[in-house]
Amino acid sequence: MRIQEVIRRPLITEKATELRDEVNIVAFEVARSANKVDVKRAVEAQFKVKVAEVRIASMHGKVRRQGRFVGRRPDWKKAYVRLAAGEKSIEFFEGV
Repeated sequence: MRIQEVIRRPLITEKATELRDEVNIVAFEVARSANKVDVKRAVEAQFKVKVAEVRIASMHGKVRRQGRFVGRRPDWKKAYVRLAAGEKSIEFFEGV
């Protein structure tokens, strides 16, 4: 798997924002086939930071309805990446 395909998008949620501000942990949506080693390599290569720890959680897609029709969103995977001590936090909205 290519490094550019591992990280899908950053997760900008209330929990992820608190983790980033307090304990230097950043959350990402990652590819379903990615493992901890892939995520660590991708973050270090793309953001030029040192990674101390990676935790991964598999999320189940929600069931959605529109009238009588039932559909299901796809399953996805998220990663919590703790940056090494002394590293500056990754800012996603620097150019805005």
